Amino acid sequence: MAQPSPASPAGVGSPIPTGMHMVIVTRLKDYVSNIVKQRKPWSEVTDRSAFSKPSNLTEATSRLRKNAAYFKVNYLIIMMLTTAVTFIMHPGSLLILGFVAASWVYLFMIRTAPLQIGGRTISDREKLIGMSALSFITIFFLTSVGTVFFSALSLSLAVIAAHGAFREPDNLFIDDGETQQGLFNMFTAPVAPTTLATAV
Repeated sequence: MAQPSPASPAGVGSPIPTGMHMVIVTRLKDYVSNIVKQRKPWSEVTDRSAFSKPSNLTEATSRLRKNAAYFKVNYLIIMMLTTAVTFIMHPGSLLILGFVAASWVYLFMIRTAPLQIGGRTISDREKLIGMSALSFITIFFLTSVGTVFFSALSLSLAVIAAHGAFREPDNLFIDDGETQQGLFNMFTAPVAPTTLATAV
């Protein structure tokens, strides 16, 4: 009579259940949907009549803070598009980044058999630590991916800072608490969309 095979140790080579995948995907979609709902019309972002030179640094900083609170999602989209275009202009770095991403997907979502190195089964925690270390070293030390990423980030931040400092926020309805949180409150719990103040 065949003996049952011993159960694998908890957390060792165990694939994520399909149901858990669906829960993660659903929550991620809801999360992204909440963020996208906070996007303002691009006509407001590019309204040329609302641009003027700030009188001093204090006014520029105040404008930037208010505009960052109001146009936070638009600014995030600008950062993502700038990063994407920058990597497209550097196909080698894009290829390396794609290879790193594919490695993560394969090890944690596609591969179902336990990973073994030298006859020793590697746990999911060890895979996570190892992949994080290898990805960090590959991106920031062995290739130019890190340099390309920081170049894209610097360019997008410069564009956002210029827009935020020169765009007058006087005609925008901005909550004081939202102004204090700025760009980061898009990642908090869902909130009602901010609306423009309309003349009656």
